[in-house]
Amino acid sequence: MPLLLAPHPLTSTATLLTHAARHRGIEVVDSAQGHEARDVHWYGGPLAADRIVRPLRVGLLEPADDWLTTLAPELTHRRIELTTLDRARELDGPLFVKPPSDKSVPAAVYAGGRDLPRSGERIGPQTPVLVSDVVEFAAEYRLFVLDGEVRTGSRYTVFGRLDPAPLTPDAERFGQDVLDACAPTLPSAVVVDIGQLVGGRWAVVEANMAWFAQSYAADPDRVLDVLLRSSGPRRLVTARDAPFLR
Repeated sequence: MPLLLAPHPLTSTATLLTHAARHRGIEVVDSAQGHEARDVHWYGGPLAADRIVRPLRVGLLEPADDWLTTLAPELTHRRIELTTLDRARELDGPLFVKPPSDKSVPAAVYAGGRDLPRSGERIGPQTPVLVSDVVEFAAEYRLFVLDGEVRTGSRYTVFGRLDPAPLTPDAERFGQDVLDACAPTLPSAVVVDIGQLVGGRWAVVEANMAWFAQSYAADPDRVLDVLLRSSGPRRLVTARDAPFLR
């Protein structure tokens, strides 16, 4: 019987997922100790994953750091570059900067590269960051994707303010169009964020690992489907997903 490892303190999403897992008969634990021989799935942050999950032989799927930069301009409506923190400090602003997958650098609009945080314990000059033109999203949506299809989703912000609500048909339609165009460039289980820009055009915001994503108003049981694939036993990872292993 597999188990779900979700360290404490539980977030609101982790609480929903643990309830959904237990309803299926999946055991939920908050410590890896004593479970080395079990088939483990993970819900938690990347730093903890690197420390805790690696010995448990869990296959963590995540999109490539440069995925956004590979998309057609009509899917992003902004220039996007993958570079290093050191290089980004040389750029003139305004610019939007975020790390591809973790939270090492605060995702924000910066007046210029000189305003980016200095190197420290968690970030160094070669830390990868995505740098893009500044655009304004009227609303942003999170899509939980399995095998190239939107399984569930949620609105999460309106004009940058947290405002979860059910996924709209227009958002789901655009998200599926994006997946139809580029599903092979993503893991089979992943989160894709999209948004409607001020002015009405739709654009991709980013892609992230499903094992560290808030569900907002999405269906927890369908979110769990995506989570289990995105962070399951490494021996079950298919050849199609092998390039996306963390």
